[in-house]
Amino acid sequence: MNIDRMEFVAWMERIMERFDILSEHLITEQKKLQVVDGEELMDNQDLLQMLKISNRSLQRYRSSGRLPYYSISGKLYYKLSDVHQFIRDSFNKPVQPAKAIK
Repeated sequence: MNIDRMEFVAWMERIMERFDILSEHLITEQKKLQVVDGEELMDNQDLLQMLKISNRSLQRYRSSGRLPYYSISGKLYYKLSDVHQFIRDSFNKPVQPAKAIK
């Protein structure tokens, strides 16, 4: 079976278009899976990259109860609102400048 170059290029373009459609569909479905009741869920990898911490630090935050988490089918997830609250709670209070002595 011989096909000429033009047929081959057209065939490859159709395949690539279908890959693009499939990729968009997968991204859409993945975003749906990571949202529960309108709340975005993050997994360990998302959180490790966002907070730039080690896996052990994340485990410590979970164990101490400072960071709420949810286990779904053996995988850990964190609500984005809980992560934002954890970040707010982790801020140190601003240092008040010393008053000048008169």
